[in-house]
Amino acid sequence: MDADIAIHDAYVLTVDDRNRLYERGTVLIEDGRITEVRASRDDDADIDATRVIDGEGKLVMPGLVNAHTHLELTPLIGAFSDLDLMEMMSGMTAIFGHIAEGEYDYLTEAGYELAALNFLAGGVTTVNSMDVRPSAGAETFGEAGLRGFFGMALSDLFWDVPVDEQFARARTFIDEYHDTYDGRIRATINPHDDWSCTREMWNRTADLAAEYPDLLVHTHLLELEASNRMARSNGAADSLDLLDDVGLLDDRLVAAHFRLADDEDIRRTAEADASVAHCPSIFCYWNTDGDVQWTPVPELREAGVDVGLGIDDHYWHDSYSMFGEARQARLAANLKRSAGQYHSMELVRMLTIEGAEALGVGDEIGSLEPGKRADVILLDVEKPKFTPLTNMPAQVANNAAPADVETVIVDGDVLMRDGDVETMDADKVRERAESAVDRFASETEWELGIGGSEPPSKVDVARDLPKRGPAQLLGRLAFQSVKDKLPF
Repeated sequence: MDADIAIHDAYVLTVDDRNRLYERGTVLIEDGRITEVRASRDDDADIDATRVIDGEGKLVMPGLVNAHTHLELTPLIGAFSDLDLMEMMSGMTAIFGHIAEGEYDYLTEAGYELAALNFLAGGVTTVNSMDVRPSAGAETFGEAGLRGFFGMALSDLFWDVPVDEQFARARTFIDEYHDTYDGRIRATINPHDDWSCTREMWNRTADLAAEYPDLLVHTHLLELEASNRMARSNGAADSLDLLDDVGLLDDRLVAAHFRLADDEDIRRTAEADASVAHCPSIFCYWNTDGDVQWTPVPELREAGVDVGLGIDDHYWHDSYSMFGEARQARLAANLKRSAGQYHSMELVRMLTIEGAEALGVGDEIGSLEPGKRADVILLDVEKPKFTPLTNMPAQVANNAAPADVETVIVDGDVLMRDGDVETMDADKVRERAESAVDRFASETEWELGIGGSEPPSKVDVARDLPKRGPAQLLGRLAFQSVKDKLPF
């Protein structure tokens, strides 16, 4: 059989509906799609293919799906690591306010490049990113050969940018970038969250979603105690009730975090066929209240809700590793509840097929099956760390790391071979990122060096924070907090 790519004599973890695992398997790819997945034959090394890959000592599995992330500030990895929560939030809010006004493009463009390079090298073939100015991200990931969902964050209580202008930008982005780069880049609609959007913003978002019925609606939902409080200030019983009122609680909804969901929230989400992106590391790193409920992922999955894993703001916790998110999901859930919350294969599925299903593309990617797009990664498992090679799903969920990824294929195109990225110039990406950080540090007096990070001591946070947004937001939340305590 002729093929564009033939991978033979490899361990093959299909992540199909039977979770088949071949100890010696072959994967054939033609015209960007997987055509065959089977046990290897003795003559498979001689298959007539444009590219034949000897899979001995390699694990072949679907590319990883980062179901919720933010990418623009990637060059600032390490800058926030040792700040306290309020320092981090103040600095981030000020920076994003400037980005919303069109500043720091040099930093965000370098950030998209650095993120694409590192996620590609670590086996992440699909991202779902919410950013302030996502055009450079769509172009960078598209040109790198990766798959991505990109959208512009919308909020009437967080940014100083007028709402009409925000929606005009969003429409322009959708019209320019949706379904581009051979369909690998898709636009999304991104109301930022349920604690910084008024009912008017949600209504306008619903109108936009009606204009573009094939786009996902990606938001932060039930993330904070303020979530349901804000919904009540908007005249709804709770956050899900508000989304239901405006017509956005449906199968297009991708809800990041969902930490405060109760049994009724789970039931309604399952009935709506909405999806959830679970991001464990960010909340483990920045946890401020050990009594806060942990995202009820086992209950969500039991109810039939598609749950993918996301890395969220990787520059807040200094990790590009989606494998690490699987491990963290297990450890955090076991610590919060009890041991045995996940089987290893469940975590592998959340990294791949369930992440794809959460983004509405489970029929296209996420597993190694004939007819699906060929998003495939190869890990070198012939290393001491994987010896002896037992329980491969557990090795992936507990032990694998980005450095183990050797080859990355997206849509049948080889983006990285034997550890060398073929679609990006790694040295130039690094140089641009370093130059951008130097410029940012010079402009802001933020000290960023090999020994640590120190925010500018002379920064007047009250001056640099957007005036209208947070003031309105904090006022609304404070009013509702007091109202909730009244006896009438």
